[in-house]
This record gives sequence, structure tokens and C-alpha cells, in this order.
Amino acid sequence: MITSVLVANRGEIARRVFRTCRTLGIGCVAVYSDADAAAPHVHEADAAVRLPGNSPAETYLRGSLIIEAAVRAGADAIHPGYGFLSENADFAREVIAAGLTWIGPSPEAIDQMGSKIAAKELMAAAGVPILSEVDNVAESDLPVLIKASAGGGGRGMRIVRTLEDLPGELEAARSEAASAFGDPTVFCEPYLETGRHIEVQIMADQHGEIWPVGERECSIQRRHQKVIEEAPSPLVERTPGMRSRLFAAARAAASAISYTGAGTVEFLADDQGRFYFLEMNTRLQVEHPVTECTTGVDLVRLQILIAQGAHLRSIAPPTAAFPAPGIRQGDPLDSTLPQGSDSSGQLASNASGASSSATTIPPGEPLISTLPQGYDSSGLSPVRGHAIEVRLYAEDPAQDWRPQSGVVHRLAVPGVTSEFTVPGEPGLRLDSGVQDGSTVSVFYDPMLAKVISFAPTRDEAALGLAGALARAEIHGLTTNRDLLVRVLRHPEFLAGNTDTAFLDRHGLAVLAEPLADKDAEAVSALAAALADAAARRSMDVPSGWRNVPSQPQRKVYSTASGDIEVTYRHTRAGLVADGYPDLRLLSAEPDAVVLELAGVRRAFRAAVYPDVVCVDSALGPVTLTPVPRFTDPSTQAAPGSLLAPMPGTVVRVAVSAGDQVEQGQPLLWLEAMKMEHKITAPAAGTLSSLPVAAGQQVDLGAVLAVVTPLE
Repeated sequence: MITSVLVANRGEIARRVFRTCRTLGIGCVAVYSDADAAAPHVHEADAAVRLPGNSPAETYLRGSLIIEAAVRAGADAIHPGYGFLSENADFAREVIAAGLTWIGPSPEAIDQMGSKIAAKELMAAAGVPILSEVDNVAESDLPVLIKASAGGGGRGMRIVRTLEDLPGELEAARSEAASAFGDPTVFCEPYLETGRHIEVQIMADQHGEIWPVGERECSIQRRHQKVIEEAPSPLVERTPGMRSRLFAAARAAASAISYTGAGTVEFLADDQGRFYFLEMNTRLQVEHPVTECTTGVDLVRLQILIAQGAHLRSIAPPTAAFPAPGIRQGDPLDSTLPQGSDSSGQLASNASGASSSATTIPPGEPLISTLPQGYDSSGLSPVRGHAIEVRLYAEDPAQDWRPQSGVVHRLAVPGVTSEFTVPGEPGLRLDSGVQDGSTVSVFYDPMLAKVISFAPTRDEAALGLAGALARAEIHGLTTNRDLLVRVLRHPEFLAGNTDTAFLDRHGLAVLAEPLADKDAEAVSALAAALADAAARRSMDVPSGWRNVPSQPQRKVYSTASGDIEVTYRHTRAGLVADGYPDLRLLSAEPDAVVLELAGVRRAFRAAVYPDVVCVDSALGPVTLTPVPRFTDPSTQAAPGSLLAPMPGTVVRVAVSAGDQVEQGQPLLWLEAMKMEHKITAPAAGTLSSLPVAAGQQVDLGAVLAVVTPLE
């Protein structure tokens, strides 16, 4: 029996595994890098072991240190989470060799699926549809997608549309793959412009039982990384017979490698319901909560119990029946009795052994009746409603998805009913690795949280989630929150017309626009100025006092869209502010201001932090930076300077000082948060200064290059 689990991971997934361990009465052990010393997962564990260093290569990717930590802390099992070493077969072998329980599939299964090239060959032999590789790319093969053989998550992936771009993109993909996975091997396959990303959750025990636990759709992606996931899939819901074919293919994939534990078989599908094998993730997925919400099944619990040798039938939750064929009630059943049915053909019973409404069919006979009452598409009964998950990232979509680092001053989502656990009823679930005051490091993925909406219908799930995100207080870093809200409210998303080109087709520039428009920014700035004045009054500090009443008070704030100047004054008749003839100030406190604009009452919440003010209202969130009256000339960069958008490492330099460059020409590449970011020339001119070199670490705001524009 497992008594203590070390989670070989960090942040949100570590906290998620701890939650289930607590329920099972199992002890929790954390590991942490120096950058994560104050992280929530460290404080929540029963014991925590430091991994000296900051980067993944120094810490979370060092299997020997993690196994040593488990032994020192008295853990008898290791859960890898996702990412890092979760799909490293050698690490799994070392865990087992150390006498510890590995909560995952066998090292042999990981090996077989670890190389995408070998995995596709294996799946083809098992009869699973695949996209054939392109060995020697010709014009007729374009576009193609370069993919890293050893990894996923969008790293080492490049779309190539012209043969001229192929050599450079191959080099970039190999470099990123080597950095992320330690293996530069890449391959090319046909690129489907409008594919839909569908995946099947698999649970398999050590006794040969394989359950498909529903499908998910993850078609809304950026940089080939998932952003919004949902269960069940809108495409599968409206395509007769697709679910049964998906489940059969997923079962075949798992059976071909004698799989055990939790895994996900991923497919790329077209609008007609044809699908092709992409990869099998031999671990828990980031998006597993949507499956948990719609089935009521704690997937981490099943992982742990399966690792102890339990039979799936004996550990099914009380609300789950044994797996049924992958079809909807009312669909024609044209397959033979599925694996997992007993010899009597009895298709429905629950964990306690009580019978439910069922149909008895002789073994091997075609199933010609409809699905028994109570069954649903996942194979578990009952499946409840619809769930949608969004990944809240510290990044700026409008600036080529530029990741952000720094302090999260506040993260509060209204209406959250559960955290890290299977909800008992519709509501909002929050799985987050940060809390107020946490620091987002440059060393790891910038995901702040997963917010999951669970509702009776898809529209309710989407619109409820959009509303909660719009009202959330997210202070300190730029995030993709506004983009997520706009996508969830988009008519095409609500209609289920989603694919991997959704963001490109509907325009990233439009989808990434702030929820607060120019007018909302201006009135939020006024509210911030009034809150600041109220705070000064509370400290007995005059706010812009003058003995010339005709002169108004002025305050200037900068925003992402430009500077805003606030001009107002208090008179005997009330507040007078430029641009607001029908304005009334109803109340002003240091953290809250209530205004009446043209007869409409508006409430604003203001939060002041060092160098930034965050204003939240129904008009949309606004971040303001107070502009000082006087600036220090020494802080000003020379004209034409390209500043580091984030701390990172210069990995490649393509030019030399004195070169003539064209607008948009790549100058160098900066690696941060596990991705490479291209720095390009802002205008045609001369590269008059290049103060950095490959391998050099740079801080946020450091001068990378100076381009002197042509006369």
C-alpha cells in the first residue's frame, strides 16, 4: 500500500495530486527549486526537499535528485504529474529500481510512445488511422508541420509554407526541441489548416481492463498549445458514430502497448469526422478536470489505486457503471460486445454490484438494440452536462504571446465552488499554482491557473466562465484573460465551430482587444485619481491643494494604448471633470469609487501597488501606471533601442554590428519560459550597436541592439 507520495513536479499539478492524497489518507512530499521556495505547493506538503538551482535542467529534470529526495523524506511512491520527467522511461525505471512505486504506465509503454515517429508506425500496425510522414519535402507537400519527436506542448513545432523557409525553420525546431526535451530529432507531416484536436481519456488497470473515460476537444490553440478545452466534444456530439470509432481506436492504441494507468490518445479530425492519430500522452493531461467534471471520476485517485494493483471494476466511483460502448443513447450499435463486458453480456451494473436497466446479449453477437437507459458517451454512467477549461497565462497575446514574469499581486475569481477536486454540482473549479503575492519565474511555464466551468449545457458553461473571468481580479501581470473572454463569447465558438485555426481565422488583433474600451479606460483613470485623493485625505496629506480654485487637479496615467490625463476639481456644486458633463461623485474611498455617469451608477474597485494601479468594474479591467511629473534622463534608452521584453538567455544571433537590416528582419532569439522569442528590426537601417552575444543572460529592459533608421 502507498503511504506517502512524492510529486516530482511543481505548482498547480503538485497541489492537485496532494488534494487527492489527502482524501486517501496518503502523505505528501514536495520538491522545489530555489525559485519555488515560497510556492504554495511547498507549504502544503507534509515534507519538502530542496533541489538546488533554478532552471529545470538543474532541478525538476534531475531524476537522481528526485529519487534521493523521496528516499530521504520517507515517500514510497512517486507521481510525475505532467511535463518534466512524466514521460521519461529511464526515470520510471530508476524509480522502480529504487524500490518505489511508479504512479504511471510501464517504462516500456512510455518508450513505445516516447518517439512520435516510432509511435506512428506502431499505431499504423494496430490499425489506427495516421498521417503519413513527409521524408523529402517538395512544393506539392506544402504546407507541412515540423514536430519534435520526443516532446509536445508546441515546443519544436513550426509550420512551413515555402521551401525557402524550410532550412531555417528546421534549425529553429531542432534547437527548441533539444533545449526542451534533450533530443533534437524532428520530423515533418502534412499540415491540416483547419483540423480539430480531439482526444480520448484512457484508464487501464494491470488486469487488462481498458476504459475510455470520455473524449475532449482542445481545438482552440496558440502556438500549437492548448488554451481552451472542453468535454464532450462539439464535433463528436454532432457526428453519428464518431465516438464509437474514436473509442475503438483509443482502445486499440492502449492495447497495442499493454498500457496501464491514465493516458490520452490524441487525434486530429476534420469536419466530416475523419480522424488521424497524433500521439499518445503517457501521463495525466493538463485538461483532465473537464473529464472529471462530466464523469464525476477522480482520475488521480484511479491512478494511485491502479498503481497499487487495484482492478478498475472494484474502484469505480459509486456514480459510475462499467464501460459501455462509445456511443450515445439512441445510436445504432453495429459492433460486437466490447472488451470489459462480462460473459453474460450484462452491460450495466454499478460498483456495489446492483443491477441497473440493461440488455443481455449473447457474447460475440452484434448489438442491435439502443444503449440502455443511463449510459452515456464516456462509458461511465451518468455523464453530467458540459465542462470547459481555460488556461490563464501570464502573457500578452497582442505582443506575439510574449510571456510575463513578476509578482501576482492578486488572483481572485468570483463564484469558485471547488478547487483541485471533482465538483458535486455545477459551478466553477479553480486549479492554480499561485496565490496573492506569488512570483511568476522566468524559468517555467507562465500558466497562472486553470479555470473550469461545469454546467448543464455548453452555452451555460461558456457564458458563465466568460462572466467569471471578466469579473476576476487579476493584478500585477498582463494575462490572456481578455482573449479568453472574447473567444468564449464569440458566436462561432458558441455554435461549436472550433478548429486549430480559430484565432487566425477570426483575427488575433480583434480577439486580443482589451475588454475595457477607450472610454472605460478614461473613466477608470478618473476613478483611480479620486481613490488616490481619498487615500491622501485619510493620511491627512493634501491632494493637490491650491489657493487658486480655478486651477484643476491633474494626474497622468499610462496604459497599453497610451497616456490618459485626468483633469478635475471639486466645487460647491460637486465634482467637475473634463469630458464628463453629466457626472456625479456618489462616494470615494481609497479602494472604491462610485460615480453616476449620465444617470447610470457605476462602481469601481481600485487596488494600488508599487508603480501600478488596477481598477476593476463592469466596464472591464484597467491597469494604470502613474506617470511622474519629472523623469530621470539616465533611465531613457537611446532612440532605436531594442529592449529585452523579459529576462532570458540569448540563444542565437543572426547579425553583426554595422550590418544593414530590413524592417522585420530577425536579429536574435531570446529563450525564456521554455520558448524561443524572435527579436526583429523595427525599421530598415544600420545595426549601430549589438551589446549581447549568444549564451548571455539578460534582464528585463536590457538593451539587446540599437538600429539607426535610414534617413
